[in-house]
Amino acid sequence: MLFSGRRRLLTALLQAQRWPFQPSREMRLVQFQASHLMGPHLGLESGNGGGVINLNAFDPTLPKTMLEFLEQGEAALSVARRALAAQLPVLPRSEVTFLAPVTRPDKVVCVGMNYVDHCKEQNVPVPKEPIIFSKFASSIVGPYDDIVLPPKSQEVDWEVELAVVIGRNGKHIKATDAMAHVAGFTVAHDVSARDWQMKRNGKQWLLGKTFDTFCPLGPALVTKDSVADPHNLKICCRVNGEVVQSSNTNQMVFKTEELIAWVSQFVTLYPGDVILTGTPPGVGVFRKPPVFLKKGDEVQCEIEELGVMINKVV
Repeated sequence: MLFSGRRRLLTALLQAQRWPFQPSREMRLVQFQASHLMGPHLGLESGNGGGVINLNAFDPTLPKTMLEFLEQGEAALSVARRALAAQLPVLPRSEVTFLAPVTRPDKVVCVGMNYVDHCKEQNVPVPKEPIIFSKFASSIVGPYDDIVLPPKSQEVDWEVELAVVIGRNGKHIKATDAMAHVAGFTVAHDVSARDWQMKRNGKQWLLGKTFDTFCPLGPALVTKDSVADPHNLKICCRVNGEVVQSSNTNQMVFKTEELIAWVSQFVTLYPGDVILTGTPPGVGVFRKPPVFLKKGDEVQCEIEELGVMINKVV
Protein backbone atom coordinates (compact mmCIF):
# COMPACT_ATOMS: atom_id res chain seq x y z
CA MET A 1 0.00 0.00 0.00
CA LEU A 2 2.88 2.35 0.81
CA PHE A 3 4.44 1.76 -2.63
CA SER A 4 1.07 2.30 -4.30
CA GLY A 5 0.59 5.64 -2.53
CA ARG A 6 4.07 6.83 -3.42
CA ARG A 7 3.48 5.75 -6.99
CA ARG A 8 0.29 7.80 -7.30
CA LEU A 9 2.13 10.84 -5.97
CA LEU A 10 5.03 10.30 -8.37
CA THR A 11 2.69 9.82 -11.34
CA ALA A 12 0.93 13.07 -10.54
CA LEU A 13 4.27 14.85 -10.23
CA LEU A 14 5.55 13.49 -13.54
CA GLN A 15 2.30 14.29 -15.33
CA ALA A 16 2.48 17.85 -14.04
CA GLN A 17 5.87 18.31 -15.66
CA ARG A 18 6.44 18.68 -19.37
CA TRP A 19 8.67 16.04 -20.97
CA PRO A 20 12.06 17.70 -20.30
CA PHE A 21 13.73 16.87 -23.62
CA GLN A 22 12.78 18.88 -26.69
CA PRO A 23 13.33 16.90 -29.91
CA SER A 24 16.26 18.14 -31.97
CA ARG A 25 17.52 16.64 -35.20
CA GLU A 26 17.14 12.89 -34.69
CA MET A 27 20.12 10.99 -33.38
CA ARG A 28 19.67 7.34 -34.32
CA LEU A 29 22.72 5.33 -33.23
CA VAL A 30 23.32 1.95 -34.86
CA GLN A 31 25.77 -0.93 -34.93
CA PHE A 32 26.37 -2.21 -38.44
CA GLN A 33 28.61 -4.23 -40.72
CA ALA A 34 29.50 -3.73 -44.38
CA SER A 35 31.42 -5.89 -46.83
CA HIS A 36 34.20 -3.30 -47.24
CA LEU A 37 34.69 -2.85 -43.47
CA MET A 38 36.39 -5.10 -40.94
CA GLY A 39 34.04 -6.11 -38.15
CA PRO A 40 31.21 -4.15 -36.50
CA HIS A 41 31.13 -0.36 -36.67
CA LEU A 42 29.15 2.42 -35.04
CA GLY A 43 26.96 4.61 -37.18
CA LEU A 44 24.09 7.05 -37.42
CA GLU A 45 20.95 6.07 -39.28
CA SER A 46 20.14 9.05 -41.51
CA GLY A 47 16.48 9.27 -40.54
CA ASN A 48 14.00 6.47 -39.91
CA GLY A 49 14.64 3.93 -42.67
CA GLY A 50 17.60 5.83 -44.18
CA GLY A 51 21.19 4.92 -44.91
CA VAL A 52 24.07 4.92 -42.45
CA ILE A 53 26.79 7.45 -41.61
CA ASN A 54 29.96 5.70 -40.46
CA LEU A 55 30.90 7.31 -37.13
CA ASN A 56 34.22 5.45 -36.98
CA ALA A 57 35.24 6.98 -40.31
CA PHE A 58 34.31 10.43 -38.99
CA ASP A 59 36.39 9.90 -35.83
CA PRO A 60 38.62 6.79 -35.77
CA THR A 61 39.19 7.24 -32.02
CA LEU A 62 35.56 6.33 -31.29
CA PRO A 63 34.95 2.77 -30.09
CA LYS A 64 33.31 0.34 -32.48
CA THR A 65 30.73 -1.08 -30.08
CA MET A 66 27.72 0.65 -28.56
CA LEU A 67 28.61 -0.61 -25.09
CA GLU A 68 31.99 1.13 -25.14
CA PHE A 69 30.45 4.21 -26.78
CA LEU A 70 27.88 4.54 -23.98
CA GLU A 71 30.55 4.01 -21.34
CA GLN A 72 32.37 7.10 -22.70
CA GLY A 73 29.26 9.15 -21.98
CA GLU A 74 28.97 12.77 -23.06
CA ALA A 75 32.38 12.84 -24.75
CA ALA A 76 31.30 10.20 -27.28
CA LEU A 77 27.84 11.71 -27.73
CA SER A 78 29.34 15.10 -28.54
CA VAL A 79 31.32 13.52 -31.39
CA ALA A 80 28.12 11.91 -32.71
CA ARG A 81 26.39 15.29 -32.58
CA ARG A 82 29.17 16.88 -34.63
CA ALA A 83 28.88 14.08 -37.17
CA LEU A 84 25.13 14.58 -37.34
CA ALA A 85 25.59 18.28 -38.08
CA ALA A 86 28.21 17.68 -40.78
CA GLN A 87 27.45 16.79 -44.39
CA LEU A 88 28.91 13.28 -44.39
CA PRO A 89 28.69 10.44 -46.91
CA VAL A 90 25.79 8.06 -46.32
CA LEU A 91 26.16 4.34 -46.96
CA PRO A 92 23.06 3.04 -48.76
CA ARG A 93 20.90 0.83 -46.58
CA SER A 94 21.26 -1.98 -49.11
CA GLU A 95 25.02 -2.09 -48.49
CA VAL A 96 24.97 -2.50 -44.72
CA THR A 97 23.86 -5.17 -42.28
CA PHE A 98 22.18 -3.80 -39.18
CA LEU A 99 23.17 -5.43 -35.91
CA ALA A 100 21.26 -5.01 -32.67
CA PRO A 101 22.01 -1.48 -31.41
CA VAL A 102 23.27 -3.01 -28.16
CA THR A 103 25.00 -6.38 -27.93
CA ARG A 104 26.34 -8.19 -24.87
CA PRO A 105 24.88 -5.87 -22.23
CA ASP A 106 25.45 -6.68 -18.58
CA LYS A 107 21.74 -7.43 -18.24
CA VAL A 108 18.41 -7.52 -20.04
CA VAL A 109 15.66 -6.63 -17.56
CA CYS A 110 12.05 -7.35 -18.52
CA VAL A 111 8.72 -6.20 -17.08
CA GLY A 112 5.61 -8.35 -17.10
CA MET A 113 1.98 -7.22 -17.34
CA ASN A 114 2.89 -3.55 -17.67
CA TYR A 115 0.08 -2.45 -20.02
CA VAL A 116 -3.37 -1.76 -18.62
CA ASP A 117 -5.03 -3.16 -21.76
CA HIS A 118 -2.83 -6.30 -21.65
CA CYS A 119 -4.01 -6.94 -18.07
CA LYS A 120 -7.63 -6.56 -19.22
CA GLU A 121 -7.24 -9.17 -21.98
CA GLN A 122 -6.00 -11.65 -19.34
CA ASN A 123 -8.71 -10.62 -16.87
CA VAL A 124 -6.11 -10.04 -14.16
CA PRO A 125 -5.68 -7.05 -11.84
CA VAL A 126 -3.19 -4.32 -12.72
CA PRO A 127 0.00 -5.00 -10.72
CA LYS A 128 0.71 -2.83 -7.69
CA GLU A 129 4.47 -3.33 -8.12
CA PRO A 130 6.50 -4.01 -11.28
CA ILE A 131 6.81 -7.71 -12.16
CA ILE A 132 10.46 -8.23 -13.08
CA PHE A 133 12.11 -11.10 -14.96
CA SER A 134 15.04 -11.33 -17.35
CA LYS A 135 16.46 -12.65 -20.58
CA PHE A 136 20.05 -13.71 -21.13
CA ALA A 137 22.04 -11.36 -23.37
CA SER A 138 22.71 -14.32 -25.69
CA SER A 139 19.08 -14.08 -26.86
CA ILE A 140 19.74 -10.71 -28.57
CA VAL A 141 19.75 -10.58 -32.37
CA GLY A 142 19.51 -7.80 -34.93
CA PRO A 143 16.41 -6.05 -36.26
CA TYR A 144 16.30 -8.11 -39.48
CA ASP A 145 17.73 -11.41 -38.24
CA ASP A 146 15.79 -14.65 -38.19
CA ILE A 147 13.85 -15.92 -35.18
CA VAL A 148 14.71 -19.60 -34.82
CA LEU A 149 11.93 -21.88 -33.60
CA PRO A 150 13.48 -24.14 -30.94
CA PRO A 151 12.71 -27.88 -31.27
CA LYS A 152 11.88 -27.86 -27.54
CA SER A 153 8.85 -25.56 -27.95
CA GLN A 154 5.60 -25.76 -29.90
CA GLU A 155 4.13 -22.50 -28.57
CA VAL A 156 6.31 -19.57 -29.67
CA ASP A 157 4.53 -16.22 -29.39
CA TRP A 158 5.11 -12.55 -30.26
CA GLU A 159 5.41 -9.50 -27.96
CA VAL A 160 6.36 -6.04 -29.27
CA GLU A 161 7.92 -3.84 -26.58
CA LEU A 162 9.50 -0.44 -25.98
CA ALA A 163 13.07 -0.93 -24.76
CA VAL A 164 14.98 1.56 -22.62
CA VAL A 165 18.78 1.61 -22.93
CA ILE A 166 20.75 2.79 -19.90
CA GLY A 167 23.47 5.37 -20.53
CA ARG A 168 24.87 5.98 -17.05
CA ASN A 169 25.38 3.60 -14.16
CA GLY A 170 23.50 3.99 -10.89
CA LYS A 171 22.04 2.30 -7.83
CA HIS A 172 19.06 3.45 -5.74
CA ILE A 173 18.13 5.97 -8.43
CA LYS A 174 15.26 8.32 -7.63
CA ALA A 175 12.44 8.39 -10.16
CA THR A 176 12.89 12.14 -10.56
CA ASP A 177 16.55 11.56 -11.52
CA ALA A 178 15.98 8.45 -13.66
CA MET A 179 16.01 10.04 -17.11
CA ALA A 180 19.55 11.29 -16.51
CA HIS A 181 20.56 7.61 -16.60
CA VAL A 182 18.82 6.87 -19.93
CA ALA A 183 20.70 6.90 -23.24
CA GLY A 184 17.64 6.33 -25.39
CA PHE A 185 15.01 3.94 -26.68
CA THR A 186 14.65 1.19 -29.24
CA VAL A 187 12.17 -1.43 -30.43
CA ALA A 188 12.28 -4.89 -28.84
CA HIS A 189 10.55 -8.19 -29.54
CA ASP A 190 10.15 -10.32 -26.42
CA VAL A 191 9.71 -13.63 -28.24
CA SER A 192 8.18 -16.11 -25.79
CA ALA A 193 7.84 -19.90 -25.65
CA ARG A 194 4.54 -20.11 -23.77
CA ASP A 195 4.80 -23.83 -22.98
CA TRP A 196 8.08 -23.24 -21.13
CA GLN A 197 6.89 -19.95 -19.62
CA MET A 198 3.50 -21.14 -18.36
CA LYS A 199 3.67 -24.93 -17.96
CA ARG A 200 7.28 -26.09 -17.60
CA ASN A 201 10.29 -25.17 -15.42
CA GLY A 202 8.08 -24.70 -12.35
CA LYS A 203 6.32 -21.86 -14.22
CA GLN A 204 9.41 -19.71 -13.83
CA TRP A 205 9.47 -17.48 -16.91
CA LEU A 206 13.21 -17.40 -17.66
CA LEU A 207 13.66 -20.43 -19.93
CA GLY A 208 10.57 -19.62 -21.99
CA LYS A 209 11.90 -16.12 -22.62
CA THR A 210 15.57 -16.68 -23.32
CA PHE A 211 16.03 -19.17 -26.15
CA ASP A 212 18.62 -18.01 -28.70
CA THR A 213 17.20 -15.33 -31.09
CA PHE A 214 14.33 -14.53 -28.67
CA CYS A 215 15.29 -10.84 -28.28
CA PRO A 216 15.46 -8.93 -31.57
CA LEU A 217 16.44 -5.27 -30.94
CA GLY A 218 16.63 -2.25 -33.23
CA PRO A 219 16.95 -0.91 -35.72
CA ALA A 220 18.47 2.08 -33.89
CA LEU A 221 19.07 3.44 -30.41
CA VAL A 222 17.15 6.72 -30.66
CA THR A 223 18.57 9.10 -28.08
CA LYS A 224 16.17 10.46 -25.48
CA ASP A 225 16.46 14.03 -26.79
CA SER A 226 15.20 12.80 -30.17
CA VAL A 227 11.95 11.34 -28.78
CA ALA A 228 9.04 13.72 -28.18
CA ASP A 229 7.49 11.60 -25.40
CA PRO A 230 8.36 7.90 -24.94
CA HIS A 231 5.10 7.42 -23.03
CA ASN A 232 2.89 8.52 -25.92
CA LEU A 233 4.03 6.42 -28.89
CA LYS A 234 1.96 4.15 -31.12
CA ILE A 235 3.17 0.56 -30.81
CA CYS A 236 2.16 -2.36 -33.01
CA CYS A 237 3.05 -5.85 -34.14
CA ARG A 238 2.12 -7.45 -37.47
CA VAL A 239 2.36 -11.14 -38.36
CA ASN A 240 2.35 -11.79 -42.11
CA GLY A 241 0.99 -8.27 -42.61
CA GLU A 242 -1.93 -8.69 -40.20
CA VAL A 243 -2.01 -6.32 -37.23
CA VAL A 244 -2.03 -8.46 -34.08
CA GLN A 245 -1.05 -5.85 -31.49
CA SER A 246 -1.92 -2.15 -31.63
CA SER A 247 -1.77 0.18 -28.65
CA ASN A 248 0.09 3.18 -27.25
CA THR A 249 2.86 3.41 -24.68
CA ASN A 250 0.55 5.68 -22.66
CA GLN A 251 -1.06 2.40 -21.51
CA MET A 252 2.07 1.48 -19.55
CA VAL A 253 1.32 0.94 -15.85
CA PHE A 254 4.84 1.84 -14.69
CA LYS A 255 6.66 4.41 -16.79
CA THR A 256 10.40 4.51 -17.52
CA GLU A 257 11.26 6.61 -14.45
CA GLU A 258 9.39 4.31 -12.06
CA LEU A 259 10.91 1.17 -13.56
CA ILE A 260 14.46 2.48 -13.25
CA ALA A 261 13.82 3.53 -9.65
CA TRP A 262 12.33 0.13 -8.83
CA VAL A 263 14.95 -2.06 -10.53
CA SER A 264 17.89 -0.02 -9.22
CA GLN A 265 16.83 -0.82 -5.66
CA PHE A 266 17.97 -4.39 -6.34
CA VAL A 267 20.77 -4.16 -8.90
CA THR A 268 23.25 -1.62 -10.21
CA LEU A 269 22.36 -0.45 -13.71
CA TYR A 270 25.24 -0.09 -16.16
CA PRO A 271 25.60 1.63 -19.55
CA GLY A 272 24.12 -0.61 -22.22
CA ASP A 273 21.69 -2.40 -19.90
CA VAL A 274 18.37 -2.92 -21.66
CA ILE A 275 14.95 -2.71 -19.98
CA LEU A 276 12.01 -4.21 -21.91
CA THR A 277 8.97 -2.35 -20.60
CA GLY A 278 6.14 -4.81 -21.32
CA THR A 279 3.78 -5.62 -24.16
CA PRO A 280 0.26 -4.49 -25.13
CA PRO A 281 -2.68 -6.87 -25.77
CA GLY A 282 -3.03 -9.12 -28.78
CA VAL A 283 -0.50 -11.86 -28.07
CA GLY A 284 -1.22 -15.28 -29.56
CA VAL A 285 -1.61 -17.30 -26.39
CA PHE A 286 -4.76 -15.42 -25.28
CA ARG A 287 -6.53 -15.74 -28.64
CA LYS A 288 -9.37 -18.21 -28.98
CA PRO A 289 -8.07 -20.59 -30.15
CA PRO A 290 -4.44 -19.71 -29.36
CA VAL A 291 -2.19 -18.83 -32.31
CA PHE A 292 1.56 -19.37 -32.37
CA LEU A 293 4.38 -18.54 -34.76
CA LYS A 294 5.31 -21.08 -37.42
CA LYS A 295 8.09 -21.54 -39.93
CA GLY A 296 7.84 -19.00 -42.75
CA ASP A 297 6.02 -16.32 -40.74
CA GLU A 298 7.23 -12.71 -40.90
CA VAL A 299 6.92 -10.55 -37.78
CA GLN A 300 7.08 -6.76 -37.91
CA CYS A 301 7.45 -4.86 -34.64
CA GLU A 302 7.03 -1.10 -34.95
CA ILE A 303 7.04 1.86 -32.58
CA GLU A 304 6.30 5.41 -33.67
CA GLU A 305 9.46 7.54 -34.01
CA LEU A 306 11.72 4.56 -33.27
CA GLY A 307 11.35 2.40 -36.38
CA VAL A 308 10.34 -1.08 -37.48
CA MET A 309 12.00 -4.49 -37.19
CA ILE A 310 11.26 -7.31 -39.61
CA ASN A 311 12.15 -10.84 -38.52
CA LYS A 312 11.49 -14.07 -40.41
CA VAL A 313 10.61 -17.18 -38.44
CA VAL A 314 12.70 -20.20 -39.40
